[in-house]
Amino acid sequence: MEADQVGALCVRRRDNGACQVLLITSRDTGRWIIPKGWRAERLKDHEAAAREAHEEAGVAGQIKSEPIGKYTYPKTCRTGARSLRVDVFLLFVRNEMDHWPEQGQRRRAWFDVPEAAAEVRESELRTLIQELEAIGV
Repeated sequence: MEADQVGALCVRRRDNGACQVLLITSRDTGRWIIPKGWRAERLKDHEAAAREAHEEAGVAGQIKSEPIGKYTYPKTCRTGARSLRVDVFLLFVRNEMDHWPEQGQRRRAWFDVPEAAAEVRESELRTLIQELEAIGV
């Protein structure tokens, strides 16, 4: 089954070597999520995920071309609710911008892995975050 959306799991290493995860707030409810959006016709999925990270979180870096996993979440719209599948790509953040397109619509924050996992609602996304250290990030 092909994904509906693509997302970027944005990570960095602290000076002490600990992995951190960047989360942003959703525009509607303010819950903590990863940058994500619809697949793009003219971009490869990992390129579209990197674009979402730039637009929604103001970060850029090196993104893996293969997804590290997927998760589903309920999307509510005018026509009702449906479940969307998100393919997740790992993005190693190299640059944080001072200004970005959705800066006024969202907050961004870095979390240690256990904190990031505790902040997200989607259990499959929580598992992906928890497994970061196991896959050598």
